[in-house]
Order: sequence, then structure tokens, then C-alpha cells
Amino acid sequence: MTILGVVAIAAGLALASDDARPNIVVVYADDMGYTDLGCYGGDLARTPNIDRMAREGVRLTRYYSASPICSPSRCGLLTGQFPARWRITSYLQTRAGNRACGQADFLDPAAPTLPRALRAAGYATAHVGKWHLGGGRDVQDAPKFAAYGYDAGFGTYESPEPHPDITATDWIWSAKDPVQRWDRSRWMVDKTLDFLKQHPDKPCFVNLWLDDVHTPWVPGAEDQELDHEGKTHAKASTPERLHGVLVELDRQMGRLLDALRGGRPTLVLFLSDNGPLPTFERRRSGGLRGSKMSLYEGGVRLPFIAWGPGIVPAGVANTATVLSAVDMLPTLCSLAGAPLPSGYRPDGQDMLPALRGERLRRSTPLLWEYGRNPKSFAYPQGEDRSPNVAILEGDWKLLVRDDGSGPELYDLSTDPEERYNRAEAHPDLARRLSDAALEWRRAMP
Repeated sequence: MTILGVVAIAAGLALASDDARPNIVVVYADDMGYTDLGCYGGDLARTPNIDRMAREGVRLTRYYSASPICSPSRCGLLTGQFPARWRITSYLQTRAGNRACGQADFLDPAAPTLPRALRAAGYATAHVGKWHLGGGRDVQDAPKFAAYGYDAGFGTYESPEPHPDITATDWIWSAKDPVQRWDRSRWMVDKTLDFLKQHPDKPCFVNLWLDDVHTPWVPGAEDQELDHEGKTHAKASTPERLHGVLVELDRQMGRLLDALRGGRPTLVLFLSDNGPLPTFERRRSGGLRGSKMSLYEGGVRLPFIAWGPGIVPAGVANTATVLSAVDMLPTLCSLAGAPLPSGYRPDGQDMLPALRGERLRRSTPLLWEYGRNPKSFAYPQGEDRSPNVAILEGDWKLLVRDDGSGPELYDLSTDPEERYNRAEAHPDLARRLSDAALEWRRAMP
């Protein structure tokens, strides 16, 4: 598919035939830091395949997750709305833990979803890998994948339909799993490619949501051990073990991209759900303050690469455009010629030109909430612990507690590490952004 064909679809000039529309694969790495990859300046491991993906596509340096933790970040990507709208503000867990966080037990199936919108437009849809939007632990009534618009679903433990190959026991991973921890990315890539091969005559959408590089890091059998009760545990989370996981993840991305070359035009997005933990003294976040569970940049600013020969240009490094997970639904629907859901109110916007290499300025701010009480949201500790509400407007980012206290204002154009609070120097701006963020937060369920 040519760039002109994509533009024609996006402009609504004509709905392309199924043969012309591209496949879409969204690869979601888990807990990957801003500089875990070589193409973002990382030095923990060589990642030649993903680096090549960046050279052959578009790499953005100002991509933001919808949350600094897994479940709400996934909700934001899937719905194109801020996850607080759907009462998901932390990782989904036990029913008691969810109540303590003031959140739902699973994503409401009435929520608008990207796979449902694409399926309605003629796409075959699949989910492969980590879900974490309901199911697992004592939540046994979570809706199945089909309720969200998927034709097929291959889930991990934290899903309504865990696949037996990777869930031999009632937990996230086990030495008893037929597919071992270090082989999961290969298994998920295989499932993705199998699904695409099964639908050669229609466009496909696949969410390939990996377990890696979330701890525990188990790059091989020698990196796990049995305790005195015979249960399997991972050894310490060290840079060396992360190196092994990154190398394998990169190898599997190479397999995926090589298999896609020469077939139906395919857009592959590679991104992360939230920031890293541990950060190894910010080595994994490029010096950015914050981590997973923090609204500082290190928790929400992440790698984003778009690859697709004939769909996106090669060799583009976009350092200006602010892109968010909540932009994915309107953007990918635009690419696919899929109408937005009836009555839909997106929090994101169609940013398709950014995937074509253009520099855009957002017309609406980004907003976050993480941390509704000090007991359930007690981490991270120290200087990475952020206020629980944030807003980003252009280069100005403000963080504030939900009671209005402790505003922190940062100019990211000169201070991306968020070292210098400018709230006192710019009181009117700080007040305006604080009022907007708190008004938004009060409007959430």
C-alpha cells in the first residue's frame, strides 16, 4: 500500500478493498524503559533487529503511555480514552485489592475498543499474550476476548482465557509450563504469524502483547531455582539477566519482521506499556526522573517505532511530536478506513500524519491519574514518587496532588529530567494547568 493510498483512506475519499488495506500488528513490550534499546541510546544489550526497524521506519522520542502501570496503560491504548474513565487506575488484581484501589475488576465490555472497530470494518482480529484487563486470581467472571472484538485470543495467566501452553499452574509463570519463561516471546510471535497465515484474503489486526521485559528475568534454565518447598523462583534481577532477555526479545522481533517482508503490507508498531523497574540508577530511562508507578517522565515516556514498507517512510526520527497511547484508536482506524464507534468521544486524536513522518502539534493536552490513596499506591519511594495527577500541554508539564497541594511545573524543552520546579516562577500558568488537571480528575468516575 502506498502513502497516497493511506492518505486517501484517512481522508475518507474511498474505502480500499480488503486486498489493499494493510495488516496492523501492535507489539507491546512490558516494562521497557526509554533507553532499553540501542536505537534510543541504550547500552544494556545490542538490539540490532529493533534498531534496524527504527532505521527502516519512524522513531518518536516523545511517546507517552496512558499510565505508569500495566492495566490502565493497556486500557488507554485499547479504548483511545484516559483509563480513569473506565475506573482502571492501577494493575488489576484480586477483588479486594481492586476495591482498595477504587477500581473495577475488569474492563467494561461496553467500552469502545480498537479491535471491535477494526473487526466491524472487515479485519480479522486477535489478541496474543499478556492481557491484564480482567481475569486471573479470584476474578473468574471477566468477559472473554470476543466481548472486546477479538476473533481469537491467546492469553497469559492474567486474562479470561489463559492458554495452557503458558499457564500450567494458577500463576503468572511456572517451570511446569510447556513453554518456558525464556521461550514465551518466540511462542507469541509464532501465534501471531500463524493467525496472519490463516487469513490470507483479508486484513488482520493483532495485539502482540509480550511478557518481556517484565521481571522476573529468566533468559535460561540456569536463571531459575527451586526453594525448599519445590517452587520455582527466578534468581536476582541483574543487568546481566536483563541483557539476556533483551537479546532474545530482539531476536524474536527480527523473526517477526523478516516473516512480514514481501507479504501483505503490514504496519508494525513497537512500544512499551510503562516505564522500567528497576531502573539501575536511571540507566534504563535515559536519565529521566521516575520509574514504573511514577508520573514523572521515566514512568510514562517510552520508546515508539512505526515500521511498514510502503506505509511509513524510512529513517525518520521525530523529536517534536507528542504522541500518546490514547491516539492509537483514532489513528489506526484512520489508517484502516474504519469508522469510529457511534457516539465515541476520544481523548486522543488522529495522529496518522506523525506515522508518515510529519511533525504535529497536539490540539489537546494529555492527562494522567495514578495513586488514589497512600496505602494501595505506596510506590515507588523516594524522589521518583510523584504527585498523583498530571497534565502535559506542549512542553509544559504540571504534576499536583488531588487535593491541589504541591504543584510541580516543568519545562520539558529545557528540563526533561524534571529537576527544576517552575511553579513559583510561572504562578499563572501553574494555576491554570492545576485547575484544568483537577477539574478533569473530579469529572472521572
